[in-house]
Amino acid sequence: MKKIYLCGPIMDEQNNQAREWRETAIEQLSKHFILLDPMRRNFKDREVDSANEIVEFDLQDVREADIILVNYNKASIGTAMEVFYASHDLGKFVVAFSPFDFQNCNPWMVRFCTKILPSLERAVDYITTHFVLQHRP
Repeated sequence: MKKIYLCGPIMDEQNNQAREWRETAIEQLSKHFILLDPMRRNFKDREVDSANEIVEFDLQDVREADIILVNYNKASIGTAMEVFYASHDLGKFVVAFSPFDFQNCNPWMVRFCTKILPSLERAVDYITTHFVLQHRP
């Protein structure tokens, strides 16, 4: 099975937002993919002794993944760095969903995301169409 890394803001997200979209993605995609959720680890943001671990484990997930699914709902340094690493350095397929119109997207995100769609639902449909349905015998 192909693997999908669930990339998106975690620090400073409110009301479980970082967890909710990931849980929905896992529900909708786990039949056909292995989902790599960085929130499965119990590290604490802003703790010096876990900062390097957080980054290294996330980068390991990016290296392991075949597809990167990105929640581009706001500017996030970590998200942008993971997208750049996945796309530029590793040549991964990066599918993002965002509430922003094209004109309001950061040019770096536009350049390094393979596709940006308006919702998680559309991103899941896109991944299913191009990585499940097209690969059936």
